[in-house]
Amino acid sequence: MTSKIYDPADLKSDAYAEFESRMNMIAAKSVDVLDLLLGFKYAWTNEAFSHFQFSCSQATAAQMIEQFDGYRIGKKLAYVNFDEDIAVLTIHTMMGVDTIEYIDTAFDEIAANQPKALIVDLRQNAGGAFAVKPLVEHIIQQPLDGGYFVSQKWNALEEGLPAPADLAATPPWQGWSLIAFWNSVQSDGLLKIRFQPDTPGFTGPVYVLIDNKTASAAEMATDALKSSGLVTLVGEQTAGEMLSQSFFDVTGGFLVSLPVADYFSTANGRIEGHGVAPDVASPSKDALATAKRLAREAIN
Repeated sequence: MTSKIYDPADLKSDAYAEFESRMNMIAAKSVDVLDLLLGFKYAWTNEAFSHFQFSCSQATAAQMIEQFDGYRIGKKLAYVNFDEDIAVLTIHTMMGVDTIEYIDTAFDEIAANQPKALIVDLRQNAGGAFAVKPLVEHIIQQPLDGGYFVSQKWNALEEGLPAPADLAATPPWQGWSLIAFWNSVQSDGLLKIRFQPDTPGFTGPVYVLIDNKTASAAEMATDALKSSGLVTLVGEQTAGEMLSQSFFDVTGGFLVSLPVADYFSTANGRIEGHGVAPDVASPSKDALATAKRLAREAIN
């Protein structure tokens, strides 16, 4: 934890101290692996930070990481439906090469059908990885600096967050490989995320549905779209769980995944612990109906 977490200062919080005390007691009394794993679930409450998990695995951390760039969900978790002149693009996860492909295909369908408004449903989307890229880039109309990741290397050498001059001097990170990202963010300490417009684009009114289960990479997409000024967010405050995690081996066949980088929106600051606020507040269950009403008012 001390050598890998994005900011060791977070290990000095009262919430982490409470977890450590509970976990030491659980470890001393555990008689088998199940005791330890269930004990962790009891002890860890996400109060100190998100994206921290402990498991028993036959695969090593290196084997887990190796699969991610080619990982496919195997189910269609991104798809578009049409309600007269309104397209509704539902995205259940940001994980998977196939999710990226489904989002690209959905925008092809949107271009072919030419709806007047678009609703993007990110409710209950717990994040994942870089399906955020096609979603944002099919909507923005000019390059957008979404935000930047800060890891332990930066926090160990610098006081405070990067200044505007630091960010201006940092070239945008390229490649969009999850493996390359994990390596780069830990070795470089600072990564800047820039989105580039992609075709086919959508230029009509856009509404993004969010709720308190919209998390991680889905929050990154939500924030970037909000920063573009091109969308209206409808629903609830997002989860505020926007850290990037990686995997590490622990003695005895255990695996720990922990946050190695914190994300700061260029426009809106830190998302972890804060979330992204909607422009139009609505209970999650009513958000789609609210967005459709707003869309029809805009296009009629």
